Amino acid sequence: MHLAALLPAAAEKAAASVALARAELFIVLLTATLVLVALARRLRVPYPILLVLGGLALAFVPGLPRVQLDPDLVFIVFLPPILWAAAYFTSLRDFRRNLPAISLLAVGLVFATTLVVGWVAHSIIPGIGWAAAFCLGAIVSPPDTVAATAVLSRIGVPRQVIVVLEGESLVNDASALVLYRTAVAAMVLGSFSAGAALGQFVLVAVLGVVVGLAVGFLIRHGVRLMPEGFGQVAITLLGPYVAWIAAERLHVSAVLACVAGGLYVRQHFSAEVPPLVRMQARSVWEMLIFMLNGIIFMLIGLQLGPLRASLEADSVGRIVRWGLVITAAATA
Repeated sequence: MHLAALLPAAAEKAAASVALARAELFIVLLTATLVLVALARRLRVPYPILLVLGGLALAFVPGLPRVQLDPDLVFIVFLPPILWAAAYFTSLRDFRRNLPAISLLAVGLVFATTLVVGWVAHSIIPGIGWAAAFCLGAIVSPPDTVAATAVLSRIGVPRQVIVVLEGESLVNDASALVLYRTAVAAMVLGSFSAGAALGQFVLVAVLGVVVGLAVGFLIRHGVRLMPEGFGQVAITLLGPYVAWIAAERLHVSAVLACVAGGLYVRQHFSAEVPPLVRMQARSVWEMLIFMLNGIIFMLIGLQLGPLRASLEADSVGRIVRWGLVITAAATA
């Protein structure tokens, strides 16, 4: 009886210890992010590179809690505001002007990269099926907007190229996610239909845009009704999460929902709030995106810890070789 009474207290203590460890890890990651970003500026190198390398280095620190990055956490916490902000800070005029090139890259190039990487993976990795190989291709096919922009801006690439790549990065995730889900369904069901995949892509894309515009419309009018100040900024922070969750519930493209919502709010936000609130909103959003990008790049590097523990010692070299070949195929 006495032992049974102690069990809930022990469980609560263990849960509190885990929460404390996660809070400490967050502080460590944020501190490391600030240090590495400052170092990257001094060394004149793109900060995403140093952040990933810093995460890899932290994976070897003894006593640091092992971090298993949950994909759902990335999708619901990190991705919506990053996509929304990228769309908000994108010029709609430039986006429309370069729409043909953006569409070709976001759909055609992602599809081609998925095929090439899938073929290479199927050729060099023993026992991997076509569906699993194409899953891998869909995962690595969309480039990251922050990393691409940070790298290209350092090497003097023309502004027009950066505009196209930034616009492409807004919608390429939608193409990759549809391809990924199609490949997963092919693994589970053992069949594949190109017509069904194309129809699904069009449907989820169109409905995703509709959801995003609807959420943007609500945000616009919510800002108008809210008293002037940080309450109006807070409503804009809710926008990407509302758009993402609503799209996920309706099984449409949450990526395009966030992009469409961000573009819509950009067109109308200035007319609904005074200049001071716009300045406050920009500062809050830039700080939020900086922190999210920094932590997610560090977390990517920290995944080396769980991966290293799950691999046999003699398989590390082989997997590294596979990774180098697939990276070359994806970037060629």
